Amino acid sequence: MDVAREPLLTDRNPLPDALDPRIAAQLRFVVEVDRLKTVLRQSPLAAASRRENDAEHSWHLALMVILLAEHADEPIDVGHTVKLVVVHDLVEIHAGDTPLYDDVGARTQEAREQAAADRLFGLLPGDQARELRALWDEFEARETPESRFAKGMDRLEPLLLNWMAGGGTWRTPGVTADAVRARKAHIGAASAALGEAALVLIDEGERRGWVRSAERTGDGRPAAPPA
Repeated sequence: MDVAREPLLTDRNPLPDALDPRIAAQLRFVVEVDRLKTVLRQSPLAAASRRENDAEHSWHLALMVILLAEHADEPIDVGHTVKLVVVHDLVEIHAGDTPLYDDVGARTQEAREQAAADRLFGLLPGDQARELRALWDEFEARETPESRFAKGMDRLEPLLLNWMAGGGTWRTPGVTADAVRARKAHIGAASAALGEAALVLIDEGERRGWVRSAERTGDGRPAAPPA
């Protein structure tokens, strides 16, 4: 479906014309992002036998930022980092979730998400549209301490869920322990302590057979993991 032409949820039951225009725009956005609750991720929940959705993922990241900020290698503004993790997956309402190990989907991910960001944030009043788009752009660029820590949490949360599931998406065909380590490098880039903790979990998962060990080349070196 063309993102620009997709009907809004409030088109089904339009808000009253008597509402203040700014409030109406804000409420229209609030209703539209209810779609986030329907976007399923690949990660299994620890507490139930189903996959998590994007809204649950975003809440979990926000709590992790609050709890784990003390381990950031650079000083971070916790409130700003919480904003980043709450906003970063909103575009998946229209772009869909691209699983971490989906190399094919990754080829079109940026274009899909840019189009979704244009449509979604454009629903807000101009000042808030610019603010939320700037937060999303900051997360994607990973050029600030806050965005680096936010990205680290985005990679740590599904790792924990996969651990609790005895492998989870680590069991995806073609995925090896070295591939998991490569894709979790963002954790260590934000926090050496949390990066080391992530490696402990991956190493133990490999030892237990929850993720396949890397294939070896003829000279005994690990084969290069996917990008």
